Amino acid sequence: MSEIAFFGAIEIGLVYALVALGVYLSFRVLDFPDLTVDGSFPLGAAVAAALLVAGANPWLASFAAALAGAAAGLVTATLNVRFRILHLLASILTMIALFSVNLRVMGRPNVALLTQETVLTPFYGLGLPDHLVRPLVVLVIVVAVVLLLARFLASEFGLAMRATGANARMARAQGVDTDAHIYAGMALSNGLCGLAGALFAQTNGFADVTTGLGTIVVGLAAVIVGETVLPARMLVLALIGCVVGSILYRLAVQVALSADAIGLQASDLNLVTAVLVAVALILPRLKAAAGGAR
Repeated sequence: MSEIAFFGAIEIGLVYALVALGVYLSFRVLDFPDLTVDGSFPLGAAVAAALLVAGANPWLASFAAALAGAAAGLVTATLNVRFRILHLLASILTMIALFSVNLRVMGRPNVALLTQETVLTPFYGLGLPDHLVRPLVVLVIVVAVVLLLARFLASEFGLAMRATGANARMARAQGVDTDAHIYAGMALSNGLCGLAGALFAQTNGFADVTTGLGTIVVGLAAVIVGETVLPARMLVLALIGCVVGSILYRLAVQVALSADAIGLQASDLNLVTAVLVAVALILPRLKAAAGGAR
């Protein structure tokens, strides 16, 4: 693997770390199976791309993308909480609708950003190669998000949200407004995915309506790999595990696709993803079985 390919995998892994953090919030904290991610990720890319082409400030465009993702999460939460639609079905409905929304936002299937100013533009003149600048900038953003998210989940509101996911009935008995926390958690989860989509569009130089396909699988893979490699009870370590898992997943994919002896191609990405997720799920069980046998 070349140096550029290595740091490219790190870069993509850091971008998808935000998706992993969002998936961690919905699946692990709220216990809410959410497939909206496959729509909120490209929604963030579409909103950021449309605003950048219109001449908006890149940071404001990224913030607007996060807000758009949060709005998508609120739609899913409303369908589930207000109208009692099964959470999985509610998220599928939102995800399907967002495909058309993304086309409307961009006005066409894809938008090129190669000539547009992005959040990375001011850092290109610092003397570092471009393939190092991009992962460093994204790393700073991811670290900031992890710290803010850890602080939030350790707050009174965050603890109530975690209680909602752990045992909603008991949380309601303690006076917690579980519906409000589901709304907030889903908005925050998909807001992170929208931000990830905005960063993906700006680091790769384009936004496309198909970029969301399989995003939820990548997020789950990152969470599972992180929990396997870095099992931890502390919240901060669990969040760091999501980031580490995302990076390791992308590196594993890059190694698999760049190994000529294996004979894999870019079209085999979904196969590689499925195998990696299956291995990450099986390893803890094998480890536990081996420990029990002793």
